[in-house]
Amino acid sequence: MSTLWPRLRPPRLAIIFPSPARTRRNLKLRSCHTTTTTSTISMTAPTPDDIQPTITTTTTTIPNATLISRMQAYVTTQMRNHDPSHNPAHVTRVVRLAHRLLAAERARGTSIPYNDTIITLAALLHDIGDRKYLARDSSSSGAQEDPRTVVRDTLIHSGSDPILAQKVQTIVSNVSYSTEIKNPAFVQRLISENGYPELAIVQDADRLDAIGAVGIGRCFTYLGAKGPRPGADGPLRWELDEAVEHFGEKLVKLESMMKTDSGRDMARERTLRLQEFMRWWRQEMEEMDGVVEYSGVAIPPS
Repeated sequence: MSTLWPRLRPPRLAIIFPSPARTRRNLKLRSCHTTTTTSTISMTAPTPDDIQPTITTTTTTIPNATLISRMQAYVTTQMRNHDPSHNPAHVTRVVRLAHRLLAAERARGTSIPYNDTIITLAALLHDIGDRKYLARDSSSSGAQEDPRTVVRDTLIHSGSDPILAQKVQTIVSNVSYSTEIKNPAFVQRLISENGYPELAIVQDADRLDAIGAVGIGRCFTYLGAKGPRPGADGPLRWELDEAVEHFGEKLVKLESMMKTDSGRDMARERTLRLQEFMRWWRQEMEEMDGVVEYSGVAIPPS
């Protein structure tokens, strides 16, 4: 298994995610005995008009640590060919950030009953079914995957209880910025009223990795990996300025969209780093304004 992933150690079913300072923290996971249960679940991720379970099924569950280990291997396989902006290393950072936020929220005395296992699985799988990469992932697996159900189906196939699998699918389906801005009230209801508080933790963790120094690197990396875009006179190459424009259009707004107090605190510092980079960028670009001559040849600004 890839060394990017944290190691599991028995017998307490604890999963260890090293912090950025390479310290180690045991994160207790609720163990799950192998039992046969009857569960009622929805076979598609909830929508604003449909959040009630409707289908009954029977399953045999496996220990949480085993399920997490299987999902680590699955994610590594599915995302190993992605560009560095959305590869397994990004997933590892999001998992670690999620548990850092979880610990910080509990230290603040939160009364919200967050489920560690759901947070871990949703953070691991949050980019599975991402439409930016879905065609590539489906091609490698030999089957066309439905982004609305791929996480749930994979979890159930790997031995998960269907209720747990559907809950993780619902969180994954509603993590992204683009999904939230279409219906922010629905995302808020999922978190505060409909029993998905873990969505707040995973969302904040994913967005923290999109800002600050790491976010800057990821933005330029993704732009370079996208390749030419369609234009009226043929394919157009991306320019560096377009990445910086993305900072202002989206990334600096993420701080205000954080759901947890701890997420807002961390986002504030990372947003300041982003804004400082933007100031440096403008300063250096302004220094290049005007026409200059090099060896007698006039060179206009780009």
